[in-house]
Parts: sequence; structure tokens; C-alpha cells
Amino acid sequence: MRNARAAHPTRRGILAAGGAIGLGAALAACGDDDAKSGGSGDGAGTGKSGPWSFKDDRGTTVKLDSVPKNIVAFTGVAAALWDYGVQVKGVFGPTTTKDGKPDVQAGDLDVAKVTVLGNEWGKLNVEKYASLAPEVLITTTFDTAGTLWSVPEESKDKVAKLAPSVAVSVFDRQLTQPLQRMWELAESLGADMKAKKVTDAKAAFEKAAARLRAAAKAKPEIRVLAGSASADLFYVSGTNLSVDLEYFKALGVNFVEPSEDAKKATGGWFESLSWENVDKYPADIIIMDDRASTIQPADITEGTWKQLPAVKAGQVIARSPEPILSYDKCTPLLDNLAEAIENAKKVG
Repeated sequence: MRNARAAHPTRRGILAAGGAIGLGAALAACGDDDAKSGGSGDGAGTGKSGPWSFKDDRGTTVKLDSVPKNIVAFTGVAAALWDYGVQVKGVFGPTTTKDGKPDVQAGDLDVAKVTVLGNEWGKLNVEKYASLAPEVLITTTFDTAGTLWSVPEESKDKVAKLAPSVAVSVFDRQLTQPLQRMWELAESLGADMKAKKVTDAKAAFEKAAARLRAAAKAKPEIRVLAGSASADLFYVSGTNLSVDLEYFKALGVNFVEPSEDAKKATGGWFESLSWENVDKYPADIIIMDDRASTIQPADITEGTWKQLPAVKAGQVIARSPEPILSYDKCTPLLDNLAEAIENAKKVG
């Protein structure tokens, strides 16, 4: 694994660009990011019971007397587990929009069936968390230190005392790796991984991957830019470090790559551009951060944005920088990009 440069950009910039680094000191229990060992044990999904253990991507092994039922998870993780038939009791992170509908990061999660401990990134009500009698907390990690994504730095020690944690790494690896780890985690929690819905979803993902590879091979001249918008800045993500972009690149997609010097301030994640300079990199397709923390393409009013060739050609699609790690939710990411490349005109 490549080592990211140490850097501490603002959280706003991190979220906008789809990366996360330098969120604070590492938790005490951290280890080998490339740990491959999965979990063992049976859960509610199989009707069995018994001791449970799982070795996560920090190299930390959590052991419990029985498969945990009182699970608290980051919203996107809860959504992935939901797709495999594993329900959690509480969630933290973007869960519902202002009108009460599920946030994009909640996927198909039934938000009415979970206790929301914090409805935005970095918010987790410790008292409410304790009241759920949690047996395990599950989230992702975006760095080599094993920092727990969206667990508040100021209350992480209190959170850690209430229940052990499991982290799935989404840092500097291709999408297929955390997808496999989430599969193993769900299986350890009792999910039926031989269910037709599950096996069909995995087969569809593999078919979509082949489609994207073919589209990229057929149109190698089509350049794709991964962007994200805030009020003051436009962010151009490099493929390095992000699970989705690293995978798409491996399938042959031709990405716009900011210079290494330009990405130094963010530890290699992205380059920040003023709206006046948003046309710095020619692109035929723009894939835009779909999270609620960012400005969506339809709401961008900057004239420089509207003049971009890809925008004028209608060649802008959504990107999920924090993909829900189930095959069901990742398949559309592949299909949508494949379709965009198949239909794209060379404009950049």
C-alpha cells in the first residue's frame, strides 16, 4: 500500500472532494490495514448462535460471546448491511434529508427502524448511544491510522468504552476489496450470502464491471473528471486513494489527474480550484459528488461552470465518493459510468 502524505485539510474540503485524512490521532487499537482475515460465527440471519469474532482492517479482532444484535453503524455501513439482511439498531452520519426522506448515503435502509444518533458527519450523541446498550460499532476508515469515520474526535474515548469497534478500510484500495470485506462482515453477522438476491447482485456487479471495461477500451479518448462543488471552490479528485476511482481506472477509464504538486496540500486526494479556474482541465465527462454536503450540478450558478464543454453537452453524471459497500448499490455506479462513456462525444 502506498503511503499518503500527512496533511490536515479542512473537513469541508475533505468531504467535498470525497476523501478523508488527518481527522485526529489514531485510536489505540490499530494495525495492519491489509488484514485479510474475515469473521466467524453465526447470527440471527441463520437462526444460529454462538461465539462471534471478526478481524477488521486495522488488524483488530473483536470477540463476543454471541453474534451481536445491538449494532450501531455509520449510515452507509448500515445501508450495506441492510442489503444483506442484517439490521442495525442505531446509526450515525447523514441519514435523512430536511424533508425526512432517506439521505443518498442511507440507500434502501428503513430509516424509521433505526435510532439516529447524529444526522450529519461527525455527530454522535454519546448518551443516546449508551442507551442502546451497543455490542459493537461498525464504520469505515479513510487512513492508515484506523481513524473511525464520523466518530467525533472529542468523544471517541467515551464511545470506545461503551462497545468495541470494527472498521472496514476504504483507503487506497480498489472498490472490490472493501466490497469483499463487507461481504465477510455481513456473513459473520448471520447474513445468508447464498440467497438469490445476494448472488444475483454480485453477478450483476461483475457484468457491469465487464461493461465498463469494454466501454473504456472502445473509447480511450474520452476523458473523465471527478469533481465536487462548494460555494467557494471546485475540487478535482485524483484517482489515487479513492476506492471507486482506483477501481474505475483499473478497468481502463481515462481520468483527468491533477498534478502531484497540486494535491500536496491534501495529502494526495484532490486539487482545489477557484470557480474562475474551473476550466483548467479539459474533460468530456464530469462525475460529480452526490452527497448532501456538496452543491449539486443543478444548483451551481457559476457562469464558468455552465460554459464547460461537458456541461453544455449534458455529459455530467453523479458520483458516490462514499459508496454503499454492497454489490447491489455499487453496480449502478459502474453501469452509469459505462453508459456515459458509451454515449459520450469528444468535447474536452
